Amino acid sequence: MSLISQNPLQKRRLETIGADDDSDEGLGSPTAAGAEDGNETKSEKRKKEKKRKKAKALEALEEKENKEREEMKKLESSLFGALYAPPQFGTEVEAADPDKDAPSFFMDRSGGDGEDDLPVYEEGLSSEDEGDDMVGRERKPAWVDEEEVTEVDISKVARLRKLRKEADEHVISGKEYEARLRGQHAKLNRFAGWADLDRKAPLPGSSDSESDEEGGVDDILRNNDELVVKDNAKLLPDMLGFSRLVDANAQEPSSGPINSVQFHRNGQLMLVAGLDKHLRFFQIDGKRNPKIQSIFIEDCPVHKAAFLPDGSEVILSGRRKFFYSFDLVNAAVSKIGPLTGREEKSLEHFEISPDSKTIAFIGNEGYILLISSKTKQLIGTLKMNGNVRSLAFSDGGNQLLSSGGDGHVYHWDLRTRKCIHKGTDEGSLAGISLCTSPDSSLFATGSTSGIVNVYKRDDFLGGKRKPLKTIENLTTEIGEMKFNHDAQVLAISSRKERNGMRLVHVPSLTVFQNWPGPRFSLHYPRCLDFSPGSGFLSIGHAGGKVLLYKLHHYQNA
Repeated sequence: MSLISQNPLQKRRLETIGADDDSDEGLGSPTAAGAEDGNETKSEKRKKEKKRKKAKALEALEEKENKEREEMKKLESSLFGALYAPPQFGTEVEAADPDKDAPSFFMDRSGGDGEDDLPVYEEGLSSEDEGDDMVGRERKPAWVDEEEVTEVDISKVARLRKLRKEADEHVISGKEYEARLRGQHAKLNRFAGWADLDRKAPLPGSSDSESDEEGGVDDILRNNDELVVKDNAKLLPDMLGFSRLVDANAQEPSSGPINSVQFHRNGQLMLVAGLDKHLRFFQIDGKRNPKIQSIFIEDCPVHKAAFLPDGSEVILSGRRKFFYSFDLVNAAVSKIGPLTGREEKSLEHFEISPDSKTIAFIGNEGYILLISSKTKQLIGTLKMNGNVRSLAFSDGGNQLLSSGGDGHVYHWDLRTRKCIHKGTDEGSLAGISLCTSPDSSLFATGSTSGIVNVYKRDDFLGGKRKPLKTIENLTTEIGEMKFNHDAQVLAISSRKERNGMRLVHVPSLTVFQNWPGPRFSLHYPRCLDFSPGSGFLSIGHAGGKVLLYKLHHYQNA
């Protein structure tokens, strides 16, 4: 087989024209008529002229074909060597001169349909020749991405018109369409960095802007670095600057009372759980607060849910003999319990140590159950007089505070499992809530009568029983208390009183006068939490909503 074009159509066309001319001259040509009139000389001249033109055309065609045949042979010789005419013994083949002949190589762009490929005779090729031949030819793609050939008309669909860069733009490629969709998503969801697995963690001491330029922070579920820049400015008493934002769970409110709200340590992710048996996660940006995930716990109305401080898991409990663990990294729910060797009626109240090593559950008859957060096994118990009502960790998780029906506050050393101090909570008949400041220098106690005492812990351990301040702004039992990250604000709440929540300015131990204000209703607050940088304050109430407030003094979530 050869690559030479034979041009059979042109040759056949010329032969047909010649035959027609001959037939015309033989049948109805002027020569026949001229024979009768005696004009044979002119007809012979005309016939000879036509034959001469026909001969010249055939000669030009053959010359053109010979020229093309020579050029193709040179090209084949330069590409494949003496492929079609193997040299005989005793003869030599001259190498083609690249300056005189065709280029030393060419790229076959004919496609890969299998029909127009160059012929290869395997009989005359060695393994080296085959390798050189494959290198010279362009390899076919293994697959074709549909997005590269897909086209999208963004002017036909109303919601896609916002992707246009020009008013008269209509059709764009699939790759460009994907890029514009990603850009639109990034514009609408600017605070989704916590879910990006490919971002790098910021260097110690770097600012937020520097970390964003260097690729941002790593996924919070895989990194334990601090993400919040703390503000050391002093908060002024009396009046608090705040504003109401869109509800944290506005996209999916709960159908029952909310018992737990908590921010993740990155300040962007929040969990919401309650008696409707759902655990929901929301991304908090203050504008849209989109829902990320919802998990249904079929056999456990949730009384409390909390992140492990390292951000890897969520612990859920209810009025059951067992509790649940939700692994955020693997998105897996595990059921733990009942605990071996214990006959507990309920594990609905618990606290997690700041070092994420221990979970302390309130047990029956004054027992405190210590569970390893890693193995979820019982590692020890503590026993106090009277029933246990509340717990709080201090000293980085090495000590535990407890209070209950006997009106005393107990300090436990978890390394030795012994009570190191026991003191009376002044004016309290039954302690119902406890909380400690992040640096463990202060702790507050709440009683069934609505009294809140604020103590300096070192003074209390030293034998001084007088509180720094007694807060009497609420008249029903204290449900939950919480210090913010720099211990300048203490939030106290009561479930049994409408708008039963106050914010205390800790340095002056006075209540902010403008909270919550006449314009805002807190309903019946059941749980609350500050974001890691205190920029946000969330309040879950009995109506199934999570109210979200911005505290203007703090710049970071």
